[in-house]
Amino acid sequence: MSSRTRARSRRAVKVPAGATAVRIPAQRGHGRRAAQPFVVVVPERPSFLREMAGLFGGLLWDHRRALAPIALSVLLFVLTGLAHWLVWWSGLLLAPSAAAPLVWLLFVERHRPSKVRGVRRWRITLALFATAALAWAALAAGFGPLSGPLVLLWLLITIAAQTLWLIGRGTSDAEES
Repeated sequence: MSSRTRARSRRAVKVPAGATAVRIPAQRGHGRRAAQPFVVVVPERPSFLREMAGLFGGLLWDHRRALAPIALSVLLFVLTGLAHWLVWWSGLLLAPSAAAPLVWLLFVERHRPSKVRGVRRWRITLALFATAALAWAALAAGFGPLSGPLVLLWLLITIAAQTLWLIGRGTSDAEES
């Protein structure tokens, strides 16, 4: 009987419950003849928690552009909390930046005035919104993002940003097609 047709003895490999063992036999000419085969342990089914995490992560990844304002808002919330914890006086440094969007609005209206009412409304809305967001950031860095009505203000600014983002993306998509 040749070595090809002779049954080889298999050594028992312990496999955890709920898993499938796939045995890959040793290849000819690679290494010793008595070398152990590779054993790959593959779980039979992913857990429910793993399935839900994968589904949720996939949805977030697919809609990442639409959810950009929420992600930036949460990041700003964490950063202002960290700034307040490390250096409470950082709010004093951020306070003058709240006037920057209004300065931008005056500059743009003076150097590039628009005769279209819709453009002027968007500029004013965005400038006021950015002023509110920067003022919130300065107050949150100074007093902490969880103090007083700052949490509610953060939530309202986040909802407004997400709404404006989706409206703006909807109008730009309609213009392109």
